[in-house]
Amino acid sequence: MLGAALAAAVMSSPASAQISDDAVKIGVLTDMNGPASTPTGQGSVTAAQMAVDDFGGTVLGKPISVIVGDHQLKPDIGAGIARRWYDTEQVDLIVDVPVSAVGLAVQNVANEKKRLFIAHSTGAADFHGKFCSPYAMQWVFDTRALAVGTAQEVVKRGGDSWFFITDDYAFGHSLERDASAVIVKNGGKVLGAVRPPLATPDLSSFILQAQASKAKIIGIAGGPPNNMNEIKTAGEFGVLKGGQQMAALLALITDIHSLGLPAAQGLLLTTSFYWDMDDKTREWSKRYFAKMNRMPTMWQAGVYSSVMNYLNAVKESGTDEPLKVAAKMREKPIEDFFARNGRLREDNLMVHDLVLVQVKSPEESKYPWDYYKVLAKISGEDAFGPPDPACPLVKK
Repeated sequence: MLGAALAAAVMSSPASAQISDDAVKIGVLTDMNGPASTPTGQGSVTAAQMAVDDFGGTVLGKPISVIVGDHQLKPDIGAGIARRWYDTEQVDLIVDVPVSAVGLAVQNVANEKKRLFIAHSTGAADFHGKFCSPYAMQWVFDTRALAVGTAQEVVKRGGDSWFFITDDYAFGHSLERDASAVIVKNGGKVLGAVRPPLATPDLSSFILQAQASKAKIIGIAGGPPNNMNEIKTAGEFGVLKGGQQMAALLALITDIHSLGLPAAQGLLLTTSFYWDMDDKTREWSKRYFAKMNRMPTMWQAGVYSSVMNYLNAVKESGTDEPLKVAAKMREKPIEDFFARNGRLREDNLMVHDLVLVQVKSPEESKYPWDYYKVLAKISGEDAFGPPDPACPLVKK
């Protein structure tokens, strides 16, 4: 009888035997000291650990651990760490990975090793397009969603003439291209563009050209450090006081904090997450603030959301086998403090609602980090668009 009981006990808990290496290990691969370290970095590590702690520290009776790697924004270093983690350190899931070049390099390794990777701060739309993978998910944003979301909503609100200041590399060009298509489609005009090289020290001539265009909207198509320097320089040249508005196609709340409201006021931008949007966002963000002493970016909040959804999928599927977990994550809607009307699509893009916001003036801000006025909700379907037929996972 005792033998039968033991056999029954073993038979009744097959899930515990399906966790590889008797542990679930999550690797946060990020930029710990470089220009992306504030919006990702230690904040992303903290968010991942918060998810593990809130989940209870174990799944299916096995411990969950978080490890950290610094890819220094270099694709070869990122790929090397990912390969070591998957091969010798039994990492089940890699998260975060700022900048698209590193994200795509890590995605290649995830494909090769047949392990999971969730990108949060990788924006290339090709990630879920021609390079899409059954092992790699994109959770927070892509360049199309931010560019299209901002351009569409701003044109609807009367901002129908644009001039772009575009970072002269692939990321900037893709932002300008996607936004321009939407502007024209919605009846607006693109009056021109200038293309400063990355990390240009003096942006004055570019701002003056944008100002002279008389466009209603100056679109900032690029990322750090140019985007924040352009906004700051525009403030010094009185662009906003002259009646023009600026729209950033990628800006984060930590950027606004660094700039300060006097320089950033009036800026339009689209985001996947704002800490002060409702009770759910405030509750989680205040817990995060207690650990980091600053509010989370959309990327950091997205890390928590994806790790929690991953762990729930492991629990519900009874295994950490990558494709079974990914399939389980696609089964249910994703509705948490981070995502509204979210779902993980067949191309492994997490589609969810975004918001168009405007940076408040110093007089409008009533308390620390009270930076945004929410102007409009943008549905995930509108922002992200349909799946790219170039993705082999998409049913033709």
